[in-house]
Amino acid sequence: MKSKAIVFSGVRQVSLSEVTLKPLSSTDVLVETYWSSISTGTEKMAYNGLIPSPPFIYPFIPGYETVGRIIEAGEHVNQSLIGKFAYVAGSFGYTDVNAAFGGASQYIACPVDSITVLDSIANPQCGIALPLGATALHIVDLAKVKDSKVLVLGQGAVGILATELARHMGAKLVAVTEPHQNRLQLSSADLKVNPDTEDVSAALAGHEFDVLIDSTGIMSAIDTGLRFLKFHGVVIFGGYYQRMNIDYSQAFQKELSFIAARQWAKGDLERVRDLIAGKKLNAEKIFTHQCRVDENITSVYLQAFSDPDCLKMILHWKPEAVEQESACYLAGNT
Repeated sequence: MKSKAIVFSGVRQVSLSEVTLKPLSSTDVLVETYWSSISTGTEKMAYNGLIPSPPFIYPFIPGYETVGRIIEAGEHVNQSLIGKFAYVAGSFGYTDVNAAFGGASQYIACPVDSITVLDSIANPQCGIALPLGATALHIVDLAKVKDSKVLVLGQGAVGILATELARHMGAKLVAVTEPHQNRLQLSSADLKVNPDTEDVSAALAGHEFDVLIDSTGIMSAIDTGLRFLKFHGVVIFGGYYQRMNIDYSQAFQKELSFIAARQWAKGDLERVRDLIAGKKLNAEKIFTHQCRVDENITSVYLQAFSDPDCLKMILHWKPEAVEQESACYLAGNT
């Protein structure tokens, strides 16, 4: 079966191309994609050739933020799934191209175990938030924030969701730092600090934090944040880092603990789905931009990678479909 897919064919080379799906196995489902999104972390690194290892061998299909409708199911799959919307974590079901998660495709053949059915969410488009929400949830779980004072560095998509989840999970106070004002305005933090326009030390004066969550991926930002941790404080690395380079004197003097958050844990996707369905997590606030997938895909990716106001770009694979009345994105600009 043929499908249109977004393909990275080389360093900084992206196009909408035709690919071939593997035949459906007895435990697979076939999903027709309605919406996907662009990862500004992993996909940006892969686009720039900074992950030269399997499965990121060119040419490859990126994407692990996809929602579509199940249109076919293998013989060993519950046939009642056909017609349901589901979040798809990706696919390796292609014959002529590699898959770096492989979710950015018009049609996706994947094991039934890799989908999360979205029956409980009123607008299935919001299912695109599941992977970043689950990542943020895992970070907050590791942080054990209940009755703690939490400082979150960075209010990108993961930082915004981690902030909201920390408050939901019983943090006593959540403060954030973020240099981009539009991101700061989207944050639900109790205390918001723009380090480009405010004196961070003055803004956080009188506070000693139990937990520091970094979602910037920038070592120098973490060094600054360590000053505000209390004795026996905990640092959660919530970004991805080429190398670790920490001011050890602060870690030594305060006997700090450091935890690296890998991704989400088993069950976190379902937990986030249920939080969204129960209106306990406003995950859709991260969807700021949208476009049709048949537009200039290179410029769309470059905007997603470089525009600080673009937290999450939604790609529409079925522009002829009637839009949901309660679309999850906040802005319609591209």
